Amino acid sequence: MNFEYFISKRLVTKTDDKSNISAPIIKIAISAIAIGIVMMFIAIATGLGLQEKIREKIATFNGHIIINNFSNSQSTVTDHPISINQDFYPEFEAVPEVDHIQKVATKYGIIRTETDFEGIVVKGVDKNYRWSYLEEYLIAGQLPSYGEKISTEVLISNYLANRLGFEVGDKLIVYFLREDQDRLPRSVGLEISGIFDSGFQEFDETYIIGDLKQIQRLNNWNDDQIGQFELFVNDFSKIQETGFKIYNEIDSFLNSNTILELYPSIFEWLKMFDFNIILIIGIMILVAGINMITALLVLILERTQMIGVLKALGSSDWSVRKIFLYNATFLIARGLFWGNLIGISLLLVQKYFKLIPLNPETYYVSEAPIYISLDYIIMVNAGTLILCLLMLLIPSFIIAKISPVKAMKFE
Repeated sequence: MNFEYFISKRLVTKTDDKSNISAPIIKIAISAIAIGIVMMFIAIATGLGLQEKIREKIATFNGHIIINNFSNSQSTVTDHPISINQDFYPEFEAVPEVDHIQKVATKYGIIRTETDFEGIVVKGVDKNYRWSYLEEYLIAGQLPSYGEKISTEVLISNYLANRLGFEVGDKLIVYFLREDQDRLPRSVGLEISGIFDSGFQEFDETYIIGDLKQIQRLNNWNDDQIGQFELFVNDFSKIQETGFKIYNEIDSFLNSNTILELYPSIFEWLKMFDFNIILIIGIMILVAGINMITALLVLILERTQMIGVLKALGSSDWSVRKIFLYNATFLIARGLFWGNLIGISLLLVQKYFKLIPLNPETYYVSEAPIYISLDYIIMVNAGTLILCLLMLLIPSFIIAKISPVKAMKFE
C-alpha cells in the first residue's frame, strides 16, 4: 500500500507539470468539483434558510399550533372566547414536545387619520408573549411593556407606518365595530411604542400588536377569557405528529390547527425547494463525476507505459487501479478544499452582510437567508467524495485490459 501511495503521489506531482497533456484536464476536473461544492452549498443554505425564515415569520404571528373555540373554525381572528383554566395551561405536561404556550386574542379594527384609513387586526398579547421573534424585526422604538394595568402601547408595522404617516411616539385612533350594528363604532386611542418590519407583507399590512387586556375590555370578556392559545414546539419537523397529540389531549369543545393547515399554499411552495435542492445536488455530483472520469481516462492513457512496466514487474490489476484511485482521491480532495473555502466564505458574507436582496412580495423576505450547519457540510463532502470514487471504479477497469507488452511499446 505504501508503494501504491508513493506512486500516486508522484502522479499528483507530475500532473501539476504544465508540459503534461493531462494538466489542464486535471485542473478542469478540480474546478468542476469546487464549483459543484459551491453550488450545492448555496442551494442547500439558501433553500433551508428560506424555509426556516418563512416558518419563523409565520410562527411570529401565529405560533406553531393554535388552540381555539370550534366556532372560530380555522380563522386566526377570534369572536368566541375560551377560558384560560385548562389542564394544559400554562404547562402542557401531557405533550412534552410543546416548548411554550401563550394566550392571545384578536379583533378587527380600522385606523383612521385625517386623510386616510386602513383596516387592520389588533392582536392582544400579555407579558408572557414570546417577544424574541418580533424583537428581531424591530427597526425603531422599543417593545411594549404589558402588566396588570391596561396599556395603550402598540407595535405597528413599517408598512402601515409609511402608508399612514406614523412615527414612534405618535398617537393613533382605532375604531372597533360593536355587536349592535346600530351603534357607532367604538374608538380607542393608542400610542406607537415601536415599529417592526418582518418583510412578510401579508402580516405587516394586517397586524398591530397591542395589550390583551384591551381586547378583553372591548369584547366585554372576563380576565380569564381569551381568544386562543398559541403553542410553540421544539421540533418543527414533527409538527403534524405533535398536532395530533395536542388535539387528543384538549377538551372536545376546543379545536387545534397547525400552521401547515392554516397556510397550506405557502408550505406546499416551500416543499418545492427540497426537490430543487436534490436536483441541483444530483446534477453537480454528476458533472463533477463525469469530469473526474474524463481526467482519469486521460491520466491512464498518458501513463500507459508506466502501467505496462508495473504489470511486467508483477503488480496486479487491482494494485495498479488503486494507484490511480489514490491519485483521483487527492484530486477530489483538492476540489473539495477549494469548494469548501469559497462556498463557506460566500455563505458567511451573505449571512452577515446581506449583499443579495430578494423581492419580499415573491419570497416573503428582503434578502437571501442563509442556513449554515456542520451536518450538511460534512454530508455534501462525504457524499461527493464517495460517489465520485464509485463512478471512477468503472473507467479504472480499463487498466485490466492493458497488455504489458503493448503498453511498453505505446507512445
